[in-house]
Amino acid sequence: MQIRFLITNAYGGGGTIRTTLTMASALARRGHDVEVASVLRRRRNPVFPVDDAVRLRPLVDQSRAQPAGRRRRVTRLAGKVLDRMPSRLIHRSDVRHGRFSARTDLALLRYLRSLRGGVLVTTRAGLNLASARHVHRSVVRVAQAHVHLGRHPDDLRAAFVELYPRLDAVVALTSRDAQAYRELLDDRVPVLSIPNAVPDLGDVRADADPDARVVIAAGRLTKPKGFDLLIDAWRDVAPAHPDWQLQIHGRGSARRRLKRQINKAGLGDQVRLMGFTKNLPERLASSSIFVLSSRFEGFPMVLLEAMASGLPVVSFDCPTGPAELVDNGVTGVLVENGSVSVLAGEINRLIDDPALRVRMGAAAKQAAADYSSDNIAARWEALFERHLTAHQAGRGMSRRRGRRSSSVGQPGAA
Repeated sequence: MQIRFLITNAYGGGGTIRTTLTMASALARRGHDVEVASVLRRRRNPVFPVDDAVRLRPLVDQSRAQPAGRRRRVTRLAGKVLDRMPSRLIHRSDVRHGRFSARTDLALLRYLRSLRGGVLVTTRAGLNLASARHVHRSVVRVAQAHVHLGRHPDDLRAAFVELYPRLDAVVALTSRDAQAYRELLDDRVPVLSIPNAVPDLGDVRADADPDARVVIAAGRLTKPKGFDLLIDAWRDVAPAHPDWQLQIHGRGSARRRLKRQINKAGLGDQVRLMGFTKNLPERLASSSIFVLSSRFEGFPMVLLEAMASGLPVVSFDCPTGPAELVDNGVTGVLVENGSVSVLAGEINRLIDDPALRVRMGAAAKQAAADYSSDNIAARWEALFERHLTAHQAGRGMSRRRGRRSSSVGQPGAA
C-alpha cells in the first residue's frame, strides 16, 4: 500500500511531527511504501529520527543543505521574493498561515496535483482543505485533526462544512472531538477517532522512586499549556515540600514571562525551566510525578508518554484528551480545569503518598500499552484498506458503465 503523510515541517520538534514520524515508521515496518512530505525544510537534519524505511521529501528547502552555485543563488533569490508574498492556497484562518507563502503554494500545488492512487493523510486544517480542493479522486484522502474543533474560528468551520465532504474520511484524536465533527458535518463524510500512538520509549521506565523528588511537566512554553497556572499551584506545594523540585521542559515565547513569575514568587530554588530536550523519556524516568496544566489540548502526547514511562499523572480535565487517557483515581488524577488550588492539593497528596504513586504509575504503564504504535497502525491500516477497496469498486463500476454506454447503437448491443 502506498501511504503519504503531508505535514508543514517534518524537521522541527513539535508533537504533530513526532507522532507523524512514529506512525509512518510503524506502517513502513508493516510492509507499506511510506512517504512523509514536508512542505518546509528549515534545517539540515530533522530533530526527531526518521526511520530508514520512510522517505522524507521536502517540498521547499530553506535550509543550507543544498550545494552553492550560481543557479542555486538565483533560485534562492527568487524564493525570497515569493516568500514575502502571502499564501492563497492555505486558509487564512489556519493558525500557521504565516508559515506558508506564494513559494510554498507553488510547490504544494505541484505536489498535490501530481498524486495518483494510494493514500494521502494531511495533518492540519489548511492542508486538509487544500487536499479536498486539489488532490485527484483516485487518492484516498484522509484529514487528520490535531487541534480540537472548538479552537477553530467560524470561517474555518464553514470551510470544513463546504469541503470536508469531498474527502474520504476525517480522523479526530478523541471520541469527543469526533462526535463534534460528525455534528458539524452532518454525517456527510465518515468521521472516526484514532488516537496518536505512544513513541517507543525503549527500556526506560520510571519506578516512582520516592528519592527522585521531582515533579515534571513538558510542552511548548505558550499560554495554552498553562505553565503559569502550574507555577501558581507550586506556591502551595513549596512550603510543605521544600526538598522537591518542579522541572518544566520545553521552549517557547512565554519563557521570559514564566521566569519573571518564578522569581517574583521566590520559587527560583524549586522551579526550573529546563529548555527543550531530545531525551524526554530519560527525564521522565528520573521523576516521580507528571503534571499536565494545559488550558486545552488536541491530544496530549506528553501525558501518554508519561504514563508509558510508569509515572502517575495529575492533569487538568481540559478539552480534549485527558479524560480519555486518565482513569481518575487509578492511573492518575483529573482536576477541574483551571482549578489551581485543587491542582496543588493533588500534587501534595501524591508527594505525601509514595505507595499511591507506585500503584498509579504501574496502572498508567499498563493502560498506555493500548496505544502502542503497532496497535494504532493496525487501526489506520484497516481504514486505508476499507477506502482503497471502495475506490477500486467505484472505478470498476465506472468502467462497466462506460462500456455499456459505448455499446449503445452498436451491432449486438442488448
